[in-house]
Amino acid sequence: MVAWQMVGQEEKQYKIHTIAFYNLENLFDTINDPLKNDEASPIMELKANPQEVYKKKVQNMARVVADIGSDLSNNAPAIIGVSEVENREVLVDLVNNPLLLPLDYGIVHYDSPDGRGIDVALLYQKKLFRPMSHSSHELKIFDDQTRNPIRTRDQLLVSGLLDGDLIHLIVNHWPSRRGGEARSRPKRVAAAKLSKHIADSILSIDPYSKILIMGDMNDNPNNASLKKGLKAKDKKEKMQLKGIYNPFEKMYKNGLGTTGYRDSWSLFDQILVTKALLDTDYTSYRYYKAGIFNKAYLTNKRGRYKGYPYRSFADGAFTGGFSDHYPVYVYLIKEVGSASN
Repeated sequence: MVAWQMVGQEEKQYKIHTIAFYNLENLFDTINDPLKNDEASPIMELKANPQEVYKKKVQNMARVVADIGSDLSNNAPAIIGVSEVENREVLVDLVNNPLLLPLDYGIVHYDSPDGRGIDVALLYQKKLFRPMSHSSHELKIFDDQTRNPIRTRDQLLVSGLLDGDLIHLIVNHWPSRRGGEARSRPKRVAAAKLSKHIADSILSIDPYSKILIMGDMNDNPNNASLKKGLKAKDKKEKMQLKGIYNPFEKMYKNGLGTTGYRDSWSLFDQILVTKALLDTDYTSYRYYKAGIFNKAYLTNKRGRYKGYPYRSFADGAFTGGFSDHYPVYVYLIKEVGSASN
């Protein structure tokens, strides 16, 4: 736990923690699971050395997780939501990597019904966060032509104490844009409404609840799912008591993104917060600022993906890279004392 100083009329000390989200881009093991279509994952399609590739992939993911937010907090994330993981076993391998093992990360994970077997999960430093409850919430959506149910990722809710403060985290990986943005839009709007329902159920009990909604939304901050489904606002002054603030909308308007495709940036990875986290009474944890973790080593230096996130897999091979998404994070701060200049 780190004390941090903000210089002004009065020098105040704050504890600071990083809360992050990272799409780990196909963190799959090399074991074929007959109950799911994991053979469609890139690592299973490799012709040679899949086990060595898996070890390197885990090492790369651990390096990034250890680094996110450390510029200010001098620590890896207290809590990090992740997506595109195959099972609990790959998360155990990740948190037991030598880079992360000293941090003693706990895992909250449920197997979801997604056809390929990709799940969301939450990792947390046990010394900083204590889960009190967690649950998995099914997203019920249907094919627009056949009306058959679509098996997709559940949404994960974890409630617990961050250094004594009660917070709630909803981890998402909303349906993809397969079939086109417009045709697939209702699926993501449905996902947004499920997240809103989960948040509203918490806020109905306590309208001052501190909730963070994070994930790979497969939509930008200005799309209908975020604006109409979640009713997210881009300005703090527009916020009502139970409102949801999206700090990434302004970043998107400024041309920033977390993933690139066909010469354009998308900002699919976001963390949104409820009104209670925006209050300025820092006797408990509050939102400080948000960011995209886009360090140079995470960016491709050459080829057709130059300038975009340095992805792990391309053209049927392992690139040695990290993920096709940049991680995102927010800092939460809490005042621990002050001293007059």
